[in-house]
Amino acid sequence: MTMNPKHYELLISLLSQPTAPFREEHVSALAARVLAEAGVPFFDDPLGNLVVGADSPAAYRRLLGARSAEPLRVFIAHMDHPGFHGVRWLNERVLTIKWHGGSPVKHLNGARVWLAAGKPLLRFPHFRHPWRSDAEGEIGEGVLRRVTLNKLRYGIDTAEVHLAQNVFAAHRPAADELFGGFKFRKPVWKSGSLLYTKAADDLIGVFCIVATALEAFGKSKTKASPPFIGLLTRGEEVGFIGAIGHFELGWLQAARRPLLCVSLEASRTLPGAIVGQGPVVRLGDRRTLFDSGGTQLLTELAEKLLPKKYQRRVMDGGTCEGTAATAFGFPTIALTVPLGNYHNQGFEGGPDCRAPQGPAPEFVHLDDVEGQRKLCLALLRGNLNWTDPWTKVRARLQKNYRDYRHYL
Repeated sequence: MTMNPKHYELLISLLSQPTAPFREEHVSALAARVLAEAGVPFFDDPLGNLVVGADSPAAYRRLLGARSAEPLRVFIAHMDHPGFHGVRWLNERVLTIKWHGGSPVKHLNGARVWLAAGKPLLRFPHFRHPWRSDAEGEIGEGVLRRVTLNKLRYGIDTAEVHLAQNVFAAHRPAADELFGGFKFRKPVWKSGSLLYTKAADDLIGVFCIVATALEAFGKSKTKASPPFIGLLTRGEEVGFIGAIGHFELGWLQAARRPLLCVSLEASRTLPGAIVGQGPVVRLGDRRTLFDSGGTQLLTELAEKLLPKKYQRRVMDGGTCEGTAATAFGFPTIALTVPLGNYHNQGFEGGPDCRAPQGPAPEFVHLDDVEGQRKLCLALLRGNLNWTDPWTKVRARLQKNYRDYRHYL
């Protein structure tokens, strides 16, 4: 399965961006620039989430209020990845940090980290994309020292970052302008059909939404908007914060047309969800199962579009924004790409893995990513049987009944 060169360039660019919970400005700025150049509408909600497919809250509400039997597909992916915020300078080369989200818990002392800078996002009342990244990618690196784990011991709590050199001799940013994560040979590199990267979770989902928007709006032959909204969220790694904030606005609850949320993720590889065997129709996560009718329709699409190149599983290695959407009462389905070395933990090992279960680059298979992108676009087709997705299954069951009813 070959990826379009423009899509591949977009994917690599997104995976190269620095990000951490609540420090998604570089990812959001790149997505906004790509969308603006293609004429795809977007705006920022009051939480700093990037809403794709409408250029203002008013346009968003009009799309939600349209009298249509076609469900509005709300694709959701998060722009952050576990990482740290700078807290305080101890001296010119030592920065204390606070970690947000999961992480490896072994072999941390001396682990390499990157640093990036950018002003924390604020709430903006004018709903236009107000920020641009202050620096291009990483601006420094160091190593972790004096690491403490959080109370549940699933990740780092605090640490010190000792800079490799005094990169800020000319101008040292304020501690709280800095953020970072684990550093490897490159932000992203290709080996065969695998992509190794500092953060695939969930920049793969972000890529699928942006790429789908580019195609959906590029192919539109009419002035009518496709039944598409992309929601690129913030702070997912600490409890779906951006998604919850968006749901709390009440905009989706006021919809007059049917809604279907589509959670997109890169999720820990598990038995039956193997890297390179295709995207996963996610039946549920650790917390809940997803909409059965919508999942059946998605399965039939996958069977037709990706025969023998997709997987189905309850992906219970973690929870996803599909749980948040379900909790707020929205019908939800989910797709995910199997992810090696989830949250930079060396479960599967490979290049640049410091030690078993120590810091390691995440990795995904390009065919899995391309398959997920194709399924996202297929979900926008206009002839899908949303009202009765069990038609084909019921027909098979009825045939079976006819074949055997004489035994009754």
